[in-house]
Amino acid sequence: MSYKSLDKNKIYFITGTAGFIGFYLSKKLLAQGCTVIGFDNFNNYYDVNLKHERLNLLAPYMNFKFIKGDLADKDLIMNTFKQYKPNIVVNLAAQAGVRYSIENPDAYIQSNIIGFFNILEACRQYPVDHLVYASSSSVYGANKKVPFEETDFVDTPVSLYASTKKSNELMAYTYSHLYKIPASGLRFFTVYGPMGRPDMAYFGFANKYFAGEPIKIFNNGDFENDLYRDFTYVDDIVEGIERLLSNPPKGEVQHKVYNIGNNSPEKLMVFIEKLERALSKALGREVVFEKIFEPIKPGDVPATYASTERLQQAVGFKPETSIEVGLQKFADWYVEYYKVK
Repeated sequence: MSYKSLDKNKIYFITGTAGFIGFYLSKKLLAQGCTVIGFDNFNNYYDVNLKHERLNLLAPYMNFKFIKGDLADKDLIMNTFKQYKPNIVVNLAAQAGVRYSIENPDAYIQSNIIGFFNILEACRQYPVDHLVYASSSSVYGANKKVPFEETDFVDTPVSLYASTKKSNELMAYTYSHLYKIPASGLRFFTVYGPMGRPDMAYFGFANKYFAGEPIKIFNNGDFENDLYRDFTYVDDIVEGIERLLSNPPKGEVQHKVYNIGNNSPEKLMVFIEKLERALSKALGREVVFEKIFEPIKPGDVPATYASTERLQQAVGFKPETSIEVGLQKFADWYVEYYKVK
């Protein structure tokens, strides 16, 4: 396995820096002495206090510059590229969430389509060594074949969010083809960990428990045919991205899509039991969620399960963190951060 390690002399432009993955990636690069230009619009899709908290942890680094702005602001994006001339761009900013895309579709077109187009245009005007961008496992839609492989048919998305991510892959391919922009798309599978996104199920379950409310489980109470999710700990995700940064795709069209997941799906009910145990340990008392079972929601898929061979072959990436270890780290952080008892 030979791949180029991180180049600390490059300038890294990371969008969504105050977001979950963007924060951890920025922190890891900054700690190694890289120059990071961060970009975020602090939208209020979830608690902005958490975003400010993340950004506060990046602020002390001398090699960090932050720009508050929106990806849809083309002039700002162009001027940022003109001023800082980034070598490597990591576009993690996006309007996230499957269910929210049913309630507020406009936000997805604005951020995920127009915003990404502006990034591509900037990479065309001010050429970069590598564009790494966030796609999503949701592009697999209701595919029945598991594990999901990058070569699978993905033309049947079941949410607008998934459609925007599939569109990103097509747009990036076109720009790579036309303008020789080396680009890698990352199909993220469920990412979790401390300082994560409060809209994610595991975080929401903890919130509901401490608010004295039952948790809703969208599997009709069908334990035999339970939902499966490929949960991936954030440190593992960041490791995978970091390894890829200095290794752009080669070939006639310099574009490649990678699954980045755990290749080890968990039944949702088993995951919930492990979260209960982790919170019990963090609190020193037994935690049992009150549960309400409801039908699967529109846009949700029954299973996510990543084949990770392509990324492993490219950069030797293989997740190391077990679900028990990862959930314990989340539970310990949650109890400390929210001062719950």
